[in-house]
Amino acid sequence: MLFPRGNEKLSRLEQALKNRKRPVLIGAAVSSYNPAFLEIVARLGYDSIWIEMEHQFVTFAQAEDLCRIASGLNLLTMIRIADSRRENVLKAAECGPDIINLPMANTVETVEEFVRHAKYSPLGSRGFYGASRALNYGIGAHIADLQRQLNSQLCLMIQIETCEAVERASELCSVPGIDAVLIGPGDLSTSFGSPGQTTDPRVVAAIEHTIEVVKQVGKAVAISTSPANVGYWSRKGADLVYVVGDISCMRIGAQKMLEDTIGSLEKG
Repeated sequence: MLFPRGNEKLSRLEQALKNRKRPVLIGAAVSSYNPAFLEIVARLGYDSIWIEMEHQFVTFAQAEDLCRIASGLNLLTMIRIADSRRENVLKAAECGPDIINLPMANTVETVEEFVRHAKYSPLGSRGFYGASRALNYGIGAHIADLQRQLNSQLCLMIQIETCEAVERASELCSVPGIDAVLIGPGDLSTSFGSPGQTTDPRVVAAIEHTIEVVKQVGKAVAISTSPANVGYWSRKGADLVYVVGDISCMRIGAQKMLEDTIGSLEKG
């Protein structure tokens, strides 16, 4: 959402968590340019939208428009970029999201690069550009003041989704400028040699360990999980849960309608 919004010293995720009405914030993911899906989940009462740019083909122009739409719907926006390269971080940041998520954050060097590209001087080396949505198009304040506010309000989130990252969790999330961690059970299960087996005891133990470590350093925890597991991870300390995506909603809905149709035919 465009700033100023609430306490300028808190990230927008921290502000949302401070004002939450449920034990956790609940989010949905969008993997294409689908404004209708954003509007539906907002009206249903979801809190956040995940804009997927690592695995899917959403363009930065589309991502910016989705952020613009979500802002008007009071949805917390998170863009997952492909990697920590300057061009990816900068373009995502200029879209004006509330959160930027870096996947496969396995080394301190990668995380530091992410922060360096996302933060303005003196906290980083983000390029000076005052005409973007992220900076209110330069309206309403001196650019330096807007940059200072954005340094505080833009949430930088790293994704822990490998055995290597779990082992380094404390070190990774302690990098100055990192506000939150997203745990990815799917890739983590693959890292343990059990693709898709997110209830594997080793995977569950790794997630529990990661949450504990992240909480010890005072950072927020997000996780992608099924609705059935939300209560468990909420009790363990998760703050933000992403439980569904546009594709899974279409698949589940279409499957249910087909099953009901076939059932009706069989009954005559």
